Amino acid sequence: MRRYRTLKSTFQGSSELKDSALKKLFSPLQIGGVTIKNRIMSTGHDTVLPTDSTVNEKLIAYQISRARGGVGLIVLQVSGVHETARYTSHILMATDDSCIDGYRKISDAVHQYGTKIFAQLFHPGKEILETNDGLLLPAFAPSAVPTDRYHVTPRAFSGRMIKEIIEGYGDAARRMEAGGIDGVEIVSSHGNLPAQFLNPLSNLRTDEYGGDAKKRRYFLEQVIANIRSKTSPGFVVGLRISVDEMYENGLQEEDALEAICALEQRLSYVNVTLGSAATNSGAMHIAAPMMFKAGYVTPMAERVKKRVSIPVFVTGRINQPQDAEAILAAGHADMCGMTRALIADPEMPNKAEAGRLDDIRACIACNQSCIGRFQKSVSISCIQNPVSGRETRFGNIVRSAEPKKIAVIGGGLAGMKAAVAARERGHNVTLFEASPALGGQALIAQLVPERSEFGGAVTNLLREIELSRVSVRLNTEVDRSVIDDFAPDAIILATGAIPYIPPYEQLGDLDVVQANDVLRDKAKCGHSVVIADWSANWVGIGTAVKLSRSGCRVRLAVNGAVPGELIQNYTRDYLNGLLHSCGVEVIPYARLYGVDTGTVYLQHTANRDAIVLEDVDTLVLASASVAVDALAEELDSYPGNIRLVGDCLTPRTAEEAIFEGFAAGIAI
Repeated sequence: MRRYRTLKSTFQGSSELKDSALKKLFSPLQIGGVTIKNRIMSTGHDTVLPTDSTVNEKLIAYQISRARGGVGLIVLQVSGVHETARYTSHILMATDDSCIDGYRKISDAVHQYGTKIFAQLFHPGKEILETNDGLLLPAFAPSAVPTDRYHVTPRAFSGRMIKEIIEGYGDAARRMEAGGIDGVEIVSSHGNLPAQFLNPLSNLRTDEYGGDAKKRRYFLEQVIANIRSKTSPGFVVGLRISVDEMYENGLQEEDALEAICALEQRLSYVNVTLGSAATNSGAMHIAAPMMFKAGYVTPMAERVKKRVSIPVFVTGRINQPQDAEAILAAGHADMCGMTRALIADPEMPNKAEAGRLDDIRACIACNQSCIGRFQKSVSISCIQNPVSGRETRFGNIVRSAEPKKIAVIGGGLAGMKAAVAARERGHNVTLFEASPALGGQALIAQLVPERSEFGGAVTNLLREIELSRVSVRLNTEVDRSVIDDFAPDAIILATGAIPYIPPYEQLGDLDVVQANDVLRDKAKCGHSVVIADWSANWVGIGTAVKLSRSGCRVRLAVNGAVPGELIQNYTRDYLNGLLHSCGVEVIPYARLYGVDTGTVYLQHTANRDAIVLEDVDTLVLASASVAVDALAEELDSYPGNIRLVGDCLTPRTAEEAIFEGFAAGIAI
């Protein structure tokens, strides 16, 4: 049975909803001269699909998938309004008329499905990331106030440059309207340029753009006026703003609300979010990981809604249509951003409107393949949905003219996805699993503190298996004789991995256990625990938090510069804050060397010095994994087609497991 969370504990005034009660979600919304068919929005988000600062085929295919899936509004990713706005090498630019053709192509593409499209007008100010050749561009801002997270000290804008940028906003909006875009959204969220002008701690100017609150919002007033002067009367002009940037020197709620109220008569709508790119504590709200409650920004939207008469949009971990309906029905907002939900399942709106709520592939907010891939400057995707971001490659799966008999061995994430994909091709698929349940290591991953929602990946795949009618055989050990009797045309091996026991010197009688066994409550620990965290991912951190909360003294020795070094940084930063709150002692650059009674010996990985930890009751190994691939050797002489996927090929992450399972399934 699927587990859906309501927002009853998130904000006052919500109520339990029946699955079919989505009337508000699927009602139209009028904004300016635009009617949006429903209240589901894909918010502006970088995809890393553009390659030359213009709309291209891959970006169009990506947005067509969401439009075809029924989304009411797509807000296109940021477009720079001035040459100094190039904060990444893959930003769209709207600084000359050559961009109009691309906007026309993408607007025409989504309009054919009844979806409206807005585009974001963007200048980062001092929040510059990188450029094509790795050199940092000079950063500009209202004042020369450094930014903590990127360690950038900007140059203060001249008055002349400010006027150029104001003109750039209006010119970009004119080009977008000429390209068929229905409206624009000024990006003042997450500490970008307009917010830097609004913030008294980042705007120290003494000219007409700085001083009291009225002067600090003069830049935004001029931007809006310039846009209005260059576009038609019905053209939509919205503002996306972080109402609280979530750090001490960021834009505060009082200042943001004052600006919104002062500007509302000039705006078509306001899009409410939280956070800032300037600090670790603020940045995690850009794409809040699973540790945050569904719809957690809603109380802020409610406060804005009470102060203004224009439509209020809200985003922030709204991953289920029921949650969105609760927000809308309670009157806390008029539109819900559901971006990652649409990356995970572009068909979510159509499924919800048809009452097929159980069929929705719900986002689990792992951040691994969406924002995580963006931060690696590679095109975004989704660990559960490898087609996202790869629509031109995988967007049209053709059924096989010759259905085959397929055996998938191993019921973890890789095997489950392989079985579903092979069925999509029309093959007859049987999935064999040695244990009593499907899910593999994901069933352990969901036991990690703050990560229970990861189990949703299993829940979603179980539903896909049910819908595709894959034959499943549980409690079935497979060897060569089973394969010979079954006689498949092709085999996909997804037999997973087991923990690797690293070599280390062992003296005395120190208790040594595996982290997976601790998480499953199959191993007991003494009071004083050392965790040898080779993995530098969720496992060591989660085990440390679990044991600390149970009253243990925990020392986390991580073979990396920081715990969680290999996971997406918003998630990593949150979890490192959690480790600090729990009182866990972190020892970086440490690998396991040996143990003795009451003592763990580590080696510093940078200078090879000894690190000696005494008064230890239990050592917990959060180590590497090793492939379970004995069956591959048994089948070496098998005449059929054999493919290895996921950890049994080589241990990596859930993203690679699901992708390889999918790719193997559709390749047969």
